Amino acid sequence: MTQPESTPISLGPLDLAAMLCSRVCHDVISPVGAIVNGLEVLEDDSDPSMREVALELIKKSAGSASARLQFCRLAFGAAGSAGATIDTGDAEAVARGLLETERTSIDWKAPRRLLSKNVVKLLLNLAQIAAATIPRGGVVEVQVEGEGAAAVLDVTSRGTTAKLQSGFADFLKGEIGAVHVDAHNIQPYFVGLVARECGMSLDIEPLEGGFRFIAKPSEPTSAAPAPESETTSL
Repeated sequence: MTQPESTPISLGPLDLAAMLCSRVCHDVISPVGAIVNGLEVLEDDSDPSMREVALELIKKSAGSASARLQFCRLAFGAAGSAGATIDTGDAEAVARGLLETERTSIDWKAPRRLLSKNVVKLLLNLAQIAAATIPRGGVVEVQVEGEGAAAVLDVTSRGTTAKLQSGFADFLKGEIGAVHVDAHNIQPYFVGLVARECGMSLDIEPLEGGFRFIAKPSEPTSAAPAPESETTSL
């Protein structure tokens, strides 16, 4: 069966905003719901052991909700005024708070420095995407080489049964084929937008048990014509 060719996505700003909001709400609603359940137990049950369990649930869920909101603020939100820079140390803290679990560890090798908020946004999204490719756990390694506009982001995932979601590469390029874009798969499309805003290109390299995501400054789109006496290679 012939697969349909990829075509440019027609996604307006309102649709993009709605999908990103839905994505954030989906991430936060689970721990918030657990907090509500814990409070109901405290109201209805006088058993000391049950109340202790409920308090532990509330404490754990509140921490999870806070970690998710702090991550989303940097990865999807404005997080400062136009042209602001963000400390990569703050990015590391929110990435560890959300992505580091009993099964997944974060090997953060990026040196602490100030980077453009959009570059940090891109870095955090790549880290979250990398973690999502190893649902059974593993290691996410984060590196940043160079500074300022010359920074190169290098994020690697290694685990078992690593897999990219369908249509991922096309969404990064702002294209869509057989896969419909929605709130569940909006992230790679958003990542592509952020990368282009930063003047960066994205590459995906399959690895044994994982993937490597590289964002680097794009090559100039045009160059001055060479003098007639010189030759240029193709």
